[in-house]
Amino acid sequence: MSTAASRKRKPGIGMGARIQHRRKQLGLTLSELGARAGLSAPFLSQAERNQTVPSIMSLMALAKALKVDLQYFLESPTERSIVCRAKERPCIRINSPVAFYDLSSSLIHRMMDAILMEIPPGHAFPTDQRDGEEFVMVLKGRIHARVGDIETVLGPGDSMHFNSQSPHSSRNETCSTVTLLYIGTPSVMGEEPRGKS
Repeated sequence: MSTAASRKRKPGIGMGARIQHRRKQLGLTLSELGARAGLSAPFLSQAERNQTVPSIMSLMALAKALKVDLQYFLESPTERSIVCRAKERPCIRINSPVAFYDLSSSLIHRMMDAILMEIPPGHAFPTDQRDGEEFVMVLKGRIHARVGDIETVLGPGDSMHFNSQSPHSSRNETCSTVTLLYIGTPSVMGEEPRGKS
């Protein structure tokens, strides 16, 4: 049973969350999964909340019903899954003059994004507004930032933390590339494909 879904495991997460994540990926209710696996919906509900641990036979039935390998439920977090090496940062493939590097790991139910940006001279981000929070810190260079009625210039080591519902934008008015660390919630990149730089 070597499907793409079974190979694309989400390491570092408890068994219950793995079961729930895959069930929702397939659009199954607890009752529907139970019918496929020969297990009761209440038992599956407890398993997803880590209130009970399925036997190996139950896990085999679940693996078949969810179309994944048994190892999907058993994998432990590894250094590779939670550590982002500077030379191995995944590049976010997007049609933009800005280089984006995803520093976050592939957690199930990922709730935040940590992104390194390299913003070229003259680039301006359009005004944005959404639910959540944002934190930005300039690592190199200087950038003009606006949040609501507040306008400021951020230099190396300067940071901002604000509610994303406030209209916000930024632009690089200098002749040098700006390196910026961005952290935001909720995650908008959690299920997006990423390519290697």
